[in-house]
Amino acid sequence: MERSEAEAIYDSGREACVEFLMRLVDRQLRSEERLRALEQKTSASSRTSSSPPSQDVPKTRQQRRAEAREKAKELARKEGQKKREAGGQPGHPGAGRELLGEDRMSEIVDHYPDDCSGCGREFTDSEKVPRHRPGRHQVAELPATAVFYVEHRTHRLRCPGCLKRTRARLGTVGESPFGPGLQAAVVALTARNRISRRDLSELVWELFGVRISVGAIDAICRRTSGLLAGPHAQLTSEVLGSAAINIDETGWYLAGENRTMWTATTAHAAIFTIVEDRHRDQLIELLGPDFKGVVTSDRWWAYDLLDPEQRQACWSHLQRDFRFHSEGLAAQQQFGEAGLALTRRLFETWHAYQEHHDRRRLAREMKPIQNELRQLLEHAGNGSTRHRQHRRFATNLLKLWPALWTFVTIAGVTPTNNAAERSLRGPVIHRKLSHGNQSNDGERFTERSLSASVTCRLQRRSLLAYLRELHAAHQAGGALPALI
Repeated sequence: MERSEAEAIYDSGREACVEFLMRLVDRQLRSEERLRALEQKTSASSRTSSSPPSQDVPKTRQQRRAEAREKAKELARKEGQKKREAGGQPGHPGAGRELLGEDRMSEIVDHYPDDCSGCGREFTDSEKVPRHRPGRHQVAELPATAVFYVEHRTHRLRCPGCLKRTRARLGTVGESPFGPGLQAAVVALTARNRISRRDLSELVWELFGVRISVGAIDAICRRTSGLLAGPHAQLTSEVLGSAAINIDETGWYLAGENRTMWTATTAHAAIFTIVEDRHRDQLIELLGPDFKGVVTSDRWWAYDLLDPEQRQACWSHLQRDFRFHSEGLAAQQQFGEAGLALTRRLFETWHAYQEHHDRRRLAREMKPIQNELRQLLEHAGNGSTRHRQHRRFATNLLKLWPALWTFVTIAGVTPTNNAAERSLRGPVIHRKLSHGNQSNDGERFTERSLSASVTCRLQRRSLLAYLRELHAAHQAGGALPALI
């Protein structure tokens, strides 16, 4: 502003000067708020936003050690100890290996002392016989070659009647040069352990002594994908027919192009599907027209097509958002801290319910938390300029209000979406290592093999045993085993 302009405002009178100063102060306050909002966004981490921990700013060694000391002090205060000693704490259960039965031993070797530890007298061979309960130490070892070979010979016989020669068929053996167990190991190492085709070719030779090419490994994966088509379709029907499911999505790639992997998870099964994007039309296609259950998810806009009565919003995401606001200033900070306190009480009440399993008591103890949160959100959404930083967040939660409390009244629904997020952890690592798939057939193998892998893990079932049974049933021409 030029001096002449300032003098003109001054000469225009008291009211004009006051109005100008008010506009100037308001402009400064708005600039400070925008600056604070920008600082909050730039300082956001995985604890306060949806960014993954891998994108957090790396901490120095001093910062990590300081955080570790603070955590140790906090734990000591909770346990009423002055100082927490290193290592296992008193009362900590041991984790030693359990001894197996003698029927599991390939060999038992007896060891006897050569001489007396007291007088030094040497023991004779006749004295070296078991008299008392011996000490037991078991050693697990791999055989030199873990694969055995079987040669199948198909002979030809001439019919004495028509003189035609007929060669025997392989029957249940199949045309593959690899048996069900070896094919199962290849698929399990590919799907669960995320080993590349080339590395797997080297690993199979080093571990099992079998030469197998990259192309042969890919052929095994394609063959397994075809066998899993039926069990995967049946699994999908069972999961989407459940009364409550957890849904989440993550990015994927097909030949370098962006794709999206969706998962639907229950307590005992999980399915995966790779589609074009993460929009609501893909969610509709995943759930199907007849879905009647409850969906637990985050608050991504695609889920807004569901009725709030049919949803459960993830409280872990809400906790993260309240933490973000608690790192603001003034009214925003007070709002965030109050929300964090209510979230902690909610989780304490839920964990107590896991012990007593009394749903009426759960509803009774949740009622004051619901009332306090409602008052907090309505106060924050009242349109005041002091609440502009968190007004939209509060208003959106009020719109979703029934979806915050579905877990209180419906059995099988949990307040967090941790089940779906745990299911996606392995696929996310797989995506970073492999950069997705290169073909549509590769996507189908990824969907079906990951569904089998995660489902077997949730059921505490051996993936290797299931895949071996799958290939063996196919070779024998029997019914393929189900995943659920």
